Amino acid sequence: MRLDDEAQAMLAGEAGPVRQWAIRHQIAVGEFFDAPDFVPVGQAHIMADTESLGEAGVRWLEGLAAQPVEQRRVRIPTITDPRGLDFNSYKRLRQTEAMAEIEARAIRAFEALGVLMTNTCINYQTILPPVRGEHLAFGDTGVVIYSNSVLGARSNFEGGPSALAAGLTGRTPRYGFHLDVHRAGTRHFALRCRPRGLADWGALGGIVGRATNSYWEVPVVTGLAQQPSSDELKHFGAALASFGSVALFHMPGITPEAPTPEAAFGGRPVPEPTAIAGEDIAAFYAGYDAKGDKVDVVVFAAPQLSLLEMQKVADLLDGRRVREGTSLIVATSPEIKSAADRMGLTQRIEGAGGIVAAGVCFYQSYAREMAEANGWTRLLTNSAKLVNIIGGYGYKPTLASMERCVDSAVAGRIL
Repeated sequence: MRLDDEAQAMLAGEAGPVRQWAIRHQIAVGEFFDAPDFVPVGQAHIMADTESLGEAGVRWLEGLAAQPVEQRRVRIPTITDPRGLDFNSYKRLRQTEAMAEIEARAIRAFEALGVLMTNTCINYQTILPPVRGEHLAFGDTGVVIYSNSVLGARSNFEGGPSALAAGLTGRTPRYGFHLDVHRAGTRHFALRCRPRGLADWGALGGIVGRATNSYWEVPVVTGLAQQPSSDELKHFGAALASFGSVALFHMPGITPEAPTPEAAFGGRPVPEPTAIAGEDIAAFYAGYDAKGDKVDVVVFAAPQLSLLEMQKVADLLDGRRVREGTSLIVATSPEIKSAADRMGLTQRIEGAGGIVAAGVCFYQSYAREMAEANGWTRLLTNSAKLVNIIGGYGYKPTLASMERCVDSAVAGRIL
């Protein structure tokens, strides 16, 4: 890789051992992907929940944090993905004091490095939305696909160490979706039905993701009758990235790099589409159906909820009560939680028997241990991303609309 004078100095250790580690790590990543050089980045977003870090990872962070302050502080705005637990709700979820203790240690280390503990996977809705053409080093797959596709920014999926390295050096290897050559459409899908809720948009993302199934493929979706909302695109992108490892999609006339189908495919001929009809979405739901089963836990998360989603959950629960023996959990960002507190939404949700957790996402919060501690098996959610992931933690997941999820939570069984 070509290194400028500043990178050479960091590699030589002139900026201290922390930045020396960072640039070495980035050179290794860049050489693996044949990156010619680095590109400056405006923001970094770190995935590093304590369940993934473990004791060894936290000790490693603490070692970086023990270096002299002028050598260890990040150089660009660097933020965090959801954490392992919410200190205000972990006891109600039967998470342990050991989980809280390692979480506190990780937070102290990140703060010593100058990282902002935003603890969110919806930073594009709540912190600082990227702008078109801005180069980033983002970690969470839902964050990356939304930033690339809906906002026209440029990021690869950055692992936790790589994102931290970018924060420390202010750059990332120039490969993948930082390059024009990888941003043109490669697959064409034509929608023949109208998604009617967030779960439908997630199901659509799952269908396209299964069919695409490659980081280097860029699906183009046509046939949209109306402009999707931010939350609809959020659920679509999160599911698409989860089911297909996809980092970028185009919707002609909607996403910024695709004013037309021809533009979406980089001027190449538009290929014949794969049609997606209402029966395809119905079949996707049917793959997770468990009508009549007792529901142990209803989860609204993955991605964290926007303020509008929080309002809808509260409205659906008004005058009702979650059935005894069933848990209902809502995960949102700390910023949205604060607004929900101020507006009375948290009180309405928790007054109906729900739990609102801030700064976490269910599958990153010791989900298997929570299942064992609470006796949870059957999980109901409106997040297609979550149903794709959570089976690996011992759950039996079912996908349903937000309305059906709340109705089922009140009934104690899947309706």
